[in-house]
Formats: sequence, structure tokens, C-alpha cells
Amino acid sequence: MINLDTTFPKRTAYTSPEREKTVLYQEIHYQWEWDLQSTPEDLWPLVADTNRFDRDSGTPALQILNKDSSSNANLKVRFSKYGFPFEYEQDAFEWTYPRRFGVTRKYTKGVMSALRIQADLEPRAGGGTHLTYQVWATPANILGVLGIPFQIGLIFRRTFGASFLKYDRMVNTGQTTLSTFGKPRLAPGGRARLLTYQNNLLNSGSDPALVTRLIETLEQADDLVASRLRPYELADYWQADRKAVLDLFLRATRAGLLNFRWDILCPLCRTPKSTTAELSTLKPEVHCESCHIDFTANFERSVELTFRPNEAIRVAPALEFCIGGPQNTPHVVYQKLLNAGETTTFPITLEPGRYRLRAMDLSGGQFLYVEPHGVAALDLQPGPDGWPNDEPRLALSPTLTVTNPLDHPHLYLLERMAWSDQSVLAAEVIILQQFRDLFSREALRPGEQISVGSLAVVFTDLRDSTRLYRQIGDAPAFGRVMEHFDLLKQAVAEQNGSIVKTIGDAVMAVFRTPTEAMRAMLSAQIALDNTFKGLLSLKTGIHFGPAIAVTLNERLDYFGTTVNFASRLEKFSEGKDIILSETVYNDPEIQEFLKANGDLFMSEPVTAQLKGFDEKIQLWRVRRG
Repeated sequence: MINLDTTFPKRTAYTSPEREKTVLYQEIHYQWEWDLQSTPEDLWPLVADTNRFDRDSGTPALQILNKDSSSNANLKVRFSKYGFPFEYEQDAFEWTYPRRFGVTRKYTKGVMSALRIQADLEPRAGGGTHLTYQVWATPANILGVLGIPFQIGLIFRRTFGASFLKYDRMVNTGQTTLSTFGKPRLAPGGRARLLTYQNNLLNSGSDPALVTRLIETLEQADDLVASRLRPYELADYWQADRKAVLDLFLRATRAGLLNFRWDILCPLCRTPKSTTAELSTLKPEVHCESCHIDFTANFERSVELTFRPNEAIRVAPALEFCIGGPQNTPHVVYQKLLNAGETTTFPITLEPGRYRLRAMDLSGGQFLYVEPHGVAALDLQPGPDGWPNDEPRLALSPTLTVTNPLDHPHLYLLERMAWSDQSVLAAEVIILQQFRDLFSREALRPGEQISVGSLAVVFTDLRDSTRLYRQIGDAPAFGRVMEHFDLLKQAVAEQNGSIVKTIGDAVMAVFRTPTEAMRAMLSAQIALDNTFKGLLSLKTGIHFGPAIAVTLNERLDYFGTTVNFASRLEKFSEGKDIILSETVYNDPEIQEFLKANGDLFMSEPVTAQLKGFDEKIQLWRVRRG
């Protein structure tokens, strides 16, 4: 069902400093309504993706004029339509998930002086959504008086409706934006190159089914998808193993099918604020023009690896059609500009978990924990000394009252604290053996240091290698040592780690978790026992803690107290055991692993004096039974 209401309720106009008006024109109001089969929650990711919606509805691409925007996320934007230039200043979008969003734009060039948009998604009693979309447009001149009814009242009425109905069909048929394919979009000669690279990937051992999905995506996917491919997001949609899809993307990049880039994400709005094709050009000091903060990027949270087609295959421009819509920051479930002293009350639907209410340009925030038995109503506001330190429990569908007690307007945001797990973060990818093998020259600028969060750091050394050289000679012994490196590398790679460097017979390796490090070292020790029948054994020590990524000898390396500590552990190993720091031994997953395999391992404490550490250290020796 579609209802249409067009009214001319009052005479008004916005007068910008750059553009004086001597004639006032009537504000034109349009209201359209649709009854859709899908729920507001299911429609929201599509309807509130205003960048996609405006593109689908025929809005031209935009150019942002003020990258460093003024307070409360105002933006100045330019575009061209029918040969006419338009410029406007946009207030911050306001929204309440999954019920309402809207925005106001004040024009300084073009045939309009002001435009306001509001969408409401109300659940229907029998299921589905009653969607109301309203537009208020004020002409700036006689061209606007004539053009607004044609462009908005006629064309946009039709294209908006087509977009909403398409999104409803997509939800009902289980489609997503990742499955929105169209006509082939290849560059000249792109198909021949695509087939060549496809054969190269298949010959390298990549999964044929995944290669086919990747080729289909590169050939036919929507530009908004193809311009920023995220391996884990595609893996989840394809119902494929994430590690296998990431491995495919890395191989495809090495083959020339894809290009990767490092996106630096703002810690508040979580959107890319800087992009670089190489780690060597990454600058960790970044400014977010939307949140008005300077921040230092870290590999653990701030740097995401994304991909796009090689332009010799396909050009997928990263165009913007709408700025600052709700799905640009999907972790924000509520956003509203409150004037000085203003209070607003609203109902909202929330998922369980931790949230934070904060105000733009005001440090800190009010933390909230949402659970089924939380309170149904809550009043919130910052105090004279900032936000309260408590963390109230909130119901799943509460009514919130938010007050801005400050003497000037502030943009208030309610955001989920949990980050999406569909990002391939730099801290994860740079420790993969496949990445280090394929992109050995990917390194930071000399002297640059970037936090990677906490890593499991492993140092190993061979026991009895000197005796082996004496017994069988240099050449055969050297061959055995090289074979040991191969076995160790395979065991490390199978547990998502990587060998950072070798020092003689010794190896330094890194992993994301202590359990992965433990499994890899056990596997390596067993492989060495089976291969060398006691001629060689592997001494091993594992520690876990924060580390810093650096470039050393033109390769990615790590340093810090965690690395120094870990490097001193393997000397206490006897070759058929693993020395664990107390941090690793007490890790919950390690404890669970040891208990589950209690008949295979024996653990005993070891008190040791480590070089460079004043006090004696408690370590643990884990022996294989």
C-alpha cells in the first residue's frame, strides 16, 4: 500500500550568509507510506543505509567540502544535478534504532534553500512494518518552485518506493547487499586477466568453490561492496571458514587479482579516517574530523585490512551519495542534537550487553548494562564534573530521558561497546605465516612503533645440535636443522601463528593466544621426535603479554618486556617439555586444555632467576607423559 500526501503548509525560507533572498517561497511537504512485510529490525540495515538508498534512488555522488567539520558533525557538501551546482550544510543525522531517522540540510547553492527528511518504521499489529517517509523542501527561486514537484514529488516518489520495496523483497528472500549482483563491470581486457588469475589461484591449491565465489563477486558485485571487500564478512555470508577465505584473499592479492589497503579506524565512530596501501606509509597519528579527536592507531583495534579489485580487472570507485547516515556507524543506536537545557524522552529497543551514552566534544560517558531484568526507565545527564561513574542495569526495551544541562548544544549518542568481529585487524593478519611469506616486504617505517596488543611469544632452540654436527658431519647435520625449521614452520602456521625470525638454531614465533602457541609447540615436538628419533629435541618457552611492532632488518618484528621475558625461558627447557610463564599457565584456556588432557601431561613449578629481572620468577614446566 502506498499513500501520498503533498502539502504547502507555510511560507518560509532559510537565508544563508553567502546568499541573501528577497523572496520567500512556500515549503512543500511530501508524505509517502508503505506497508511492508519485513520487521523494522530486519529492514533497518537497508533502509537506514542512506548512502546505498540515495544511490539506488538516483541521487548523484557527493563531494565533502569541509573534511574537518565544525562541531556536532555538521558537514558541507557539493553535488551537481541536471547541470546545476548544489551546495548545502548538513546537520548531524538523528535516529533511534530501529524506528526513526532524519536529517536537515541548509542549501547555499542550487534551487532549494532547505530540505528536511524523516523516515518512521512502525511495527504492524499483524507483522511487518508501516514505513512513512516525509520530505520538507523549500525552494530558493522559481526554478525550485518548478523543479521540486518534478524531481521530488514525481521522480523520487517513484524511485524511493522502488528502493523500499526492493529492500523488503531482499529481506523476505534472505538476500543481503553482498548478494546484490548486476551486469559485469570489468575493465577493458579485464575478463582475460580474470580468467588467468583464476587459473593461477586454482593451480596454487585454493578451494575451487571459494575461488568461484570470489570471481563472481569481483565480476558482478555492487560497487559499494566491491570498493571495500571484507574477507570475514564474505566468509560469513558464504558460510565458509574465515581462515580459508582470508588465505584466498591474500593469495589473490599476491597474484594481482586484488589490492589490499590498511584502513585506520576512529576509536569512537569506528569508520576509516586514513587509508594506505603499504604499512611503510602508515602514519599512526590520525585526526577524526567527525568526532573532533586526535588518536594514535594501534594494530589491535584501529587498523583493518580490506581489499578491492585490481583496477586492471575492475574499477570500483568508492563514491559517497549520503554522508553520516545511521548505518555509517551501526554501533550507534541513538543520536540526537540537544540544545542547551533541552530534555528528550524516548523508548528504544536494545540487545543485551554494554552501552555508553556520550556527548560529542565532552569526554567520558555514562556506561549502561542492558539485561532482561534491568530498570524500565532511566534519567541520564552529565554532571558538573562529567559523567557518573556507576553502570546502571537497563531493561531490553526501556524508556530513556536524556537532558543536556550544558550551556550550548551537544550531539548525544548511545552506542554499543562491543566491536564487530568481521574486521581483519592488523594485529591478527601480520602474525599469520601466510602473510609473512607472501608479503615479506610489508613493514613499518624505520623507527615507527605501533602497539599490537597482547601476543603469545615463543622462543625455541634445538637440544643436542652441536653433538649432532660432531657425530654426522656438517652437511648432513645442517640438512637436519633445515628440516627442523620446516616442521616447526608447518606446526606454527597450522595454529595461525608465524615465525618472526631465526637466530642460528633458535626461532622466535608469535600467536594471538597462549593455547595456539601451546598446541603448535606440542605438535612441533612430536613431529621432531617422529622424524629424528631422539637425535634432536626442541626446547621451548612461552610468555603472553603486550608487545610493540617495529621494523628490524626490513622485516616486521616485535619488542618490549614481553619479548625480553619470553626470550629467557627456553634455556630452562630440557627438550621434551615446554616452559610456561605464570601468566600463560594461569590462562583459563591453558588450564582447560591441561585438565582436558590430564593423562598426557605433567605440570610442575620451576623457580628461576632470569637475566635482567631482579626477583626470582615462578615458571611452570609441562612435560609430555
